[in-house]
Amino acid sequence: MGEFELIRNFFAAAPCAQGGEGVALGIGDDCALLDVPFGEQLAISTDTLVAGVHFADPCDPFLLGQRSLAVAASDLAAMGATPLAFTLALTLPTVEADWLEAYARGLNLMAQACGLRLIGGDTTRGSLCLTLTVFGRVPAGQALTRSGARSGDLLCVGGELGNAAGALPLVLGQRTAEPMISEPLLTHYWSPQPQLALGQALRGKATSALDISDGLLADCGHIALASKAGLVIELDRVPVSLALEEFLGDSGAQQAALSGGDDYVLAFTLPALELPTLLADGWPIHVIGRVVEGQGVTLLDADGSDITPAVRGYQHFHA
Repeated sequence: MGEFELIRNFFAAAPCAQGGEGVALGIGDDCALLDVPFGEQLAISTDTLVAGVHFADPCDPFLLGQRSLAVAASDLAAMGATPLAFTLALTLPTVEADWLEAYARGLNLMAQACGLRLIGGDTTRGSLCLTLTVFGRVPAGQALTRSGARSGDLLCVGGELGNAAGALPLVLGQRTAEPMISEPLLTHYWSPQPQLALGQALRGKATSALDISDGLLADCGHIALASKAGLVIELDRVPVSLALEEFLGDSGAQQAALSGGDDYVLAFTLPALELPTLLADGWPIHVIGRVVEGQGVTLLDADGSDITPAVRGYQHFHA
């Protein structure tokens, strides 16, 4: 099967590739064209997933299709952007119709859930690798960034942490568990739901934000560095699921939540006066700490003692 036939059969024909609001021209020309309303800015982010590094190989291509787009779309949520479109660069060792059909089906499912349209990409031969670029729009001057946290702000997260890291032994076949424990963990790993609506709700309210991909401690360090501020996290306030606690125990669940990564839950700072309205609107916000004068991230136990670990999250390159 040639490159163009592959694109036509499995991707150009997908429901998510049929255009929509904001897409002036989709698949079929040398470039796609996007319409961005006057007074708005284009938000762009790229993620690459490599087999054996970012996902198990082999794995279920239907689940991989969902995960690969979700992790990219989560960056749009972190910026408070409204999703528009995405491109896919797909590197494959061989062309297997069953694999491609399942992958495209999972990709389309997540695209429909996120409101993203497939507008182009590329295919080539090589070791399995997926590169997705997502496009969104945000009112000028209202994008959420990492650099606005101020002393006195609350430090918050948009949901339970650690589920994806807890799922890793299940994904790799190292452990098994009862469905009531394994299913919510595996669902979070393979089908994380980008918090796009929460990100948009935080525009004009949050002073900084990002999505947690490398672990809570490591990613909060990015906010601290960009904002030139200190972040204090109270261990007892970090939310974890019952399934995670059952699977890993209290200590293991806390470790997964702090340093495990792959959560794709928003972490953000917020003036205290903004919190009541957001909670009243039903947003799943958990206050886990505060912004202080200083620098870096400090983890406190229930007694207020500093228990900050030396290694704080996933790193692609180690010294």
